Amino acid sequence: MQTSAAVTTTRRFSNASPLRATPRDDSVETQLWLEEHDWLHALQRSPQNVSPTFRFPDLISACVSLVFADATAGARIFAYLGRELVLRDPRTPRRREYLWREQFQLLRALQVSEANRHPNPMFQLDQLTTACVALVRGSDAAAAQVLQQARRNVAARAARQRQASSA
Repeated sequence: MQTSAAVTTTRRFSNASPLRATPRDDSVETQLWLEEHDWLHALQRSPQNVSPTFRFPDLISACVSLVFADATAGARIFAYLGRELVLRDPRTPRRREYLWREQFQLLRALQVSEANRHPNPMFQLDQLTTACVALVRGSDAAAAQVLQQARRNVAARAARQRQASSA
C-alpha cells in the first residue's frame, strides 16, 4: 500500500508543468507583448541573473518599480503607449506571466486614472505592463538595473512578511 501512495505522489508531481509556476495569492496575471517578453526571457537566462535567479514575476515587477520610482511615471507610460505601442500591430502575440500584487496595484491605479478615460484611448493591463518593460529596456544598463531592483523588491517583501508575522 505504501508503494501505491508513493506512485500516486510521483504521478501528481510529474504532471505539473516544470516551465510554468502555479500563481500565488500575492501575484497577479498579466500579459507581455512578445518583444518585451523575449527581452525579459533573455535576461532571465542571462549569466548575470544568479544568486538568486529571478523569475518573471520578479523581473516584471522590477521594471514596474523602476518606472514608478520617477514622479512622472504615468506621463512617461502614456507617452510611450500613445507614441510607440499604439503603432504596433494590435494582433501582436502576448505571453501570460505574473507580477507581484504591489506592482500590479500601481498599474491598476494608472489603468483607472483620468489619463486612461474618455476622451483618451483606453489602455489595458497588458499594454501598461509592456510599456514599463519597454521603458526600462531602453535605458542604459537596463539588465543590471532590473536585477538590482528585483533584489530590492525581494528584500522589501521579506521585511513586510517578517513584520506581519511578528505583529
